[in-house]
Amino acid sequence: MNRRQFLRSSGATVLGAGLVTRAGAATLPEAPILTDPNTQAPLKPQNGRPYNPVVTLNGWSLPWRMKNGVKEFHLVAEPVVRELAPGMKAKLWGYNGSSPGPTIECVEGDRVRIFVTNKLPEHTTIHWHGILLPNGMDGVGGLNQPQIKPGKTFVYEFTMTKSGTFMYHPHADEMVQMAMGMHGFLVVHPRNPNFMRVDRDFVFLLNAFDIDPGSYTPKINTMLDFNMWCWNSRVFPGIDPLVVRSGDRVRIRAGNLTMTNHPLHLHGYDFEVTGTDGGWVPKQARWPEVTVDVAIGQMRAFEFDAVNPGDWAFHCHKSHHTMNAMGHDVPTMIGVDQRGITEKISKLVPDYMEMGSSGMAEMGEMEMPLPDNTLPMMTGQGPFGPVEMGGMFTVVKVHDKVKPGDYSDPGWYQHPKGTVAREWTGAPMPAERQASMAADEHTMQAVKPLHHKH
Repeated sequence: MNRRQFLRSSGATVLGAGLVTRAGAATLPEAPILTDPNTQAPLKPQNGRPYNPVVTLNGWSLPWRMKNGVKEFHLVAEPVVRELAPGMKAKLWGYNGSSPGPTIECVEGDRVRIFVTNKLPEHTTIHWHGILLPNGMDGVGGLNQPQIKPGKTFVYEFTMTKSGTFMYHPHADEMVQMAMGMHGFLVVHPRNPNFMRVDRDFVFLLNAFDIDPGSYTPKINTMLDFNMWCWNSRVFPGIDPLVVRSGDRVRIRAGNLTMTNHPLHLHGYDFEVTGTDGGWVPKQARWPEVTVDVAIGQMRAFEFDAVNPGDWAFHCHKSHHTMNAMGHDVPTMIGVDQRGITEKISKLVPDYMEMGSSGMAEMGEMEMPLPDNTLPMMTGQGPFGPVEMGGMFTVVKVHDKVKPGDYSDPGWYQHPKGTVAREWTGAPMPAERQASMAADEHTMQAVKPLHHKH
């Protein structure tokens, strides 16, 4: 599309996101579609400025074409079906067959032209979150541009003025469209490929859904009580591991488009926070962490040297965010003797079983019948038994035998002899300590709750 066509079709200035004419539509770049929820290999640049590609966790990067020195992409906003984990699928809205949409990668200084075709049942736009650009390309429907009506294609064009970690999402019927899964990552690489260079560069978005067991479509009016806390619209055990070769310099970038903050915690390492929404953190201003809090609408990048081999847990540290399909009105039954009531209920419901008298760990071990299209609250198997996790949880696998460029799952870590916690088989606890513990337990059983009369 040339300048004259663009101005004529947009009916506005060259700064505004423009509607593509029929003639222009014939020259659109392809819009690749991918529905596979597994992590795809990094997309190596075939033309344009060189860069070191990222790996999108349980996602992919969008191919482009070069046209007269401009990098052209094509996004299609459309209904998609996303597998959250084996055994559960959701009917979402996304881009190019997936939710989140594909990662857009470009380089500082690139001129980009992004075509957006709307195949949703309502209008939409795209806001380029964190990108510095002309006001008419900012994507707020009604304020900066007309809405993209169903069946129409608009074009956004601007120059990437700085490198960093960014996102894209609608600014039209935003609560509905983002609750349905419409968002994606946008990575602008440094002009100098050796600046902030790492060996492995992972990206993912934090998002959440409220999907009743047996249903497929998220509730769009939920404010906080979500039951599926996701990384890139996946929950454990559906989130792929982050596979790393021992000695690699590793970067992890995360963006938050949920309704709450997420303290991301990595076991086995401390790391440096090296990037925020505003750009790269100078080396003298970085701070060490083992947990980084990512607030609503923020991006964070952190880096570490993979010097400690093993399978290291990586998760949100809000404990209810590492569970699936969790009911919020379940009473606490710890310490309650349910034997009498269980016997009575079993006469009416033969398969009834008491739950929660000594905690909920048994949930991870039992194969209980579930409603259609939902997941256990705690699930997943590790080399030593049930992992008892869900939601925002995965594993960073640092292994010696991983080859450069290989992201396939290397299996479980083989621990050197004598490095695994084990049962103590030596001298038992002193008798006086056992007696003291028994007395304490008896005292707790005897304590009665106080009932106050009003």
